[in-house]
Amino acid sequence: MRLRRLGSLHQCRLSFMRILTRRMAREGWAFSRPVFDIDARGVGRAVYTMRGPERAYSLVAFAHDLPDDQRSDRVIAEAWDATFALFDGVPEPADIERLARNVPVQEAGRVSERELSLSRANRSVRLWTHVVGALAEGRQPDVAALDEVGYLMRTTAVYGSGKFGAADREVIAARPEMHEPFQAEMLSVYLTRVFVRDLVEHMAAAQGGDRAVRLDPALARRLGIGNSTGLGMAPYIINHPVLFNNWMMMREEAIARVRGVAAATANDVALFRRLLRRAVVSVGCWRSEHPVQVDKLHALRADIDALLVLLDGFDFDADFPWDRMVIWAEDALSEEGQEFLASLMLEPYGALVDDLAEGMADDDPDAFRIDGTMTAGKVRDLLCISFGWAMDVDWSAQTNCARAWYVSEEKLEPRLGERFEEPIAPYEQPLAPARDAAAAHAALVEWDDDVPIAAFLLQHPEHRHSVRRAQMSHRAPYGEIRDNTISAHVLPIDMLRAKLSFFGATQFDPRSDRWVRICMYANAPYPEDLSRETADFWVYGAGGP
Repeated sequence: MRLRRLGSLHQCRLSFMRILTRRMAREGWAFSRPVFDIDARGVGRAVYTMRGPERAYSLVAFAHDLPDDQRSDRVIAEAWDATFALFDGVPEPADIERLARNVPVQEAGRVSERELSLSRANRSVRLWTHVVGALAEGRQPDVAALDEVGYLMRTTAVYGSGKFGAADREVIAARPEMHEPFQAEMLSVYLTRVFVRDLVEHMAAAQGGDRAVRLDPALARRLGIGNSTGLGMAPYIINHPVLFNNWMMMREEAIARVRGVAAATANDVALFRRLLRRAVVSVGCWRSEHPVQVDKLHALRADIDALLVLLDGFDFDADFPWDRMVIWAEDALSEEGQEFLASLMLEPYGALVDDLAEGMADDDPDAFRIDGTMTAGKVRDLLCISFGWAMDVDWSAQTNCARAWYVSEEKLEPRLGERFEEPIAPYEQPLAPARDAAAAHAALVEWDDDVPIAAFLLQHPEHRHSVRRAQMSHRAPYGEIRDNTISAHVLPIDMLRAKLSFFGATQFDPRSDRWVRICMYANAPYPEDLSRETADFWVYGAGGP
């Protein structure tokens, strides 16, 4: 649970995009496009519907003619190339008209409980122009240009869970298809990718007329949806310790189950080898200019080479082959390589680990309730279990508390500032659990072991959140980052990567220490190609086992 390792996590079988595509294929979800009313300028509206066994969900998309000088990925932007809402069901014309008044203005409008998410996206202008121009002239776009960018549009926000009037999580949490985390948001992005393909083909046809051709399906598969993600997402895993615990615990349980496999079958080994070969290609296409990620990519490629050498003479017939491989990796590979191996070795064992996805949601409404009868001594012990490392940190040293998290007044988004250079300390958010736990522990030292913690909190209410987190550790041992989130050296991109890996993101590309670009659903099957055979291993690139 150190930030450096969390910042090295990779997508895996339990990533939310893959959970969704497996479910849609398994249950035979049906796709339709009941509305596509877009003019030659690329302006208009469209509706994309997926029907599952019990319910339907529809992406309502609005395409805009955005001048280049208004295009921005920043959260303060007020106009976008496309805006979207995920509708619960199939919208009537009146629903679409209501959404047309609200969705294009995003924060300035309001949606309703009939909507499950609100999102927006911008074109990758250079690639968009190239693809439209090529298709309009009757030829396919350059493959190298597609691979260099990886997407035609990137989302700059996908809001859900009650934001701007959308349905609260509780409205859909009991539905089987929405029980696992972020399934509504992942469905929204999946359908956005279909819309983007259709829109680029439509604009090429409008420009080229009879000469125009459609995008080759194999090339379309290569393209995902980009995403620009900044500090607004970073505090999420701190603010949701039980939920993040469930993600990490299920992943650790999956790894443990595979390490406990006594003998690997020939089919298991063959699948592992095939996916590793495909990963060599996909990792080779992973680009970044950020020095931290450049070093990680260099290490990962060397780690994959070392793994390939190991496999040449590895005895899969001996007992517990995957456990032996993990033990080897602990000394032979970087953290980036270790986490890559941990994800890859789950792939042959869907029957063994996929059921763990059901445990990744947070279904415990009482988790935040403080037990006032717990003794002060017990709380002290719990603080030491989760934050023992923090008790020896000199929290008076400026380097250990150089940063402060606050919320911007303009956009109500989390920000990270310099505590000793900016007047932000009075606005600090409780996003330094280690420092606060150390302070709570110091205050508890003077209290008798048997005193109820309620008595302590009556005199020290400022420590309520630390006591709450300590008590959560009973049920959430993976709920705390074992690192300093306000030090001069903290890298928020590590928190971003941890969360985005569970989404299933690839091509993680930091643009600074505070925001990143990623790709989602690259190589995934479109609805017309979605089947049990195509629903899972698409994340490793073209070609199939």
